[in-house]
Amino acid sequence: MYRFKPELRIPGPVPVPSEVSLQMARPVINHRGAVFKEKFPDVLSRLKLLFGTENTVYMVTGSGTAGMETAVSNLVSPGTPVLCLVGGFFGKRWAELCTAYKAVVHVLEFPWDRGVDPDQVAEFLAQHPEIELIFAVHNESSTGVLNDIEAISRARGDHQALLVVDAVSALGGTPCEMDARGLDVVVSASQKCLMMPPGAAFIALSERAQTYMEQSEASRYYFDLRRYQQFLEKGETPFTPNIHIVFALEEALRMMEAEGLENVYARHLLMRDMARAGARALGLELLVSDADASPTLTAVKFPQADEFRQRVRERYGVEFAGGQGVHAGRVFRIGHMGYATPLDVLTALAVLEIELKKFGRATEAAERVMAAQ
Repeated sequence: MYRFKPELRIPGPVPVPSEVSLQMARPVINHRGAVFKEKFPDVLSRLKLLFGTENTVYMVTGSGTAGMETAVSNLVSPGTPVLCLVGGFFGKRWAELCTAYKAVVHVLEFPWDRGVDPDQVAEFLAQHPEIELIFAVHNESSTGVLNDIEAISRARGDHQALLVVDAVSALGGTPCEMDARGLDVVVSASQKCLMMPPGAAFIALSERAQTYMEQSEASRYYFDLRRYQQFLEKGETPFTPNIHIVFALEEALRMMEAEGLENVYARHLLMRDMARAGARALGLELLVSDADASPTLTAVKFPQADEFRQRVRERYGVEFAGGQGVHAGRVFRIGHMGYATPLDVLTALAVLEIELKKFGRATEAAERVMAAQ
């Protein structure tokens, strides 16, 4: 039986650079000691460039969903009127979290293969001046849709609502520009475009959101950002943090800074265009139009997608992700985020060529895209 080097091409967790992995093997240090107190605030402050904010970025030990719940638990009290924009699995998660915290939840549903319509958001808000919070997803990794988060922000006009954004699979793969776009809360996590293992969520708040949070009567304890602010002032976290994620983050940021953020974003766009061109060359149908396409993953329609993915994994060692929600079993998703290069996309496409017995078509199309760019 052949043994393969596993090739992880899913939308998170992503492959981790060896430089980052080595940081996870460093000796444990005292999270209340001098070394951590000096390093921790400095590393978090370097995340501000990716968030596009001058405001504080906090770290919570947990998954991306822990970051989402941090946002909800600090803002949503029983009876708070909220609007959730649902066009995929993670938009739905916002609605589920808000329901768990007993908000009055309004949902705007959008097809799970296209972006949120800002005009519909504006129309709904005009009819519902009581809405205090809007929950949206920047990059819907269940479908491969990149929502126009700036247009959604503008759609509020002079409405009072704060905009809370899940940027878990977007931050580091596409510009966030939190302050410039008027985003009030942005949440992300370690295991996507930031090229690290799972284990930490990151969250930033606008000044308006900070004021709203401080006035909120929402119940919270572990996720209480007021505690995180107090402890961050002395270089600590209120509870035991994932110390090694901080080491890993320092190295991952060093690598991204060395490449240059504009180059990082351009690399993700190139990989997106290569994956889409290659899939089309194989006669495969893409789930999402070019206008809404994510730079960090590509969803491909395929009958019996789960059986197909299993064959590819067993024969070649390449792991694609399955569909979620309404697309379960009907699509496979190719991750091209974080520690990924155009060569990784070519490898994934070559495997599809071999399995579909359409040799050379996808890689030639992808190489034409590469040459053009």
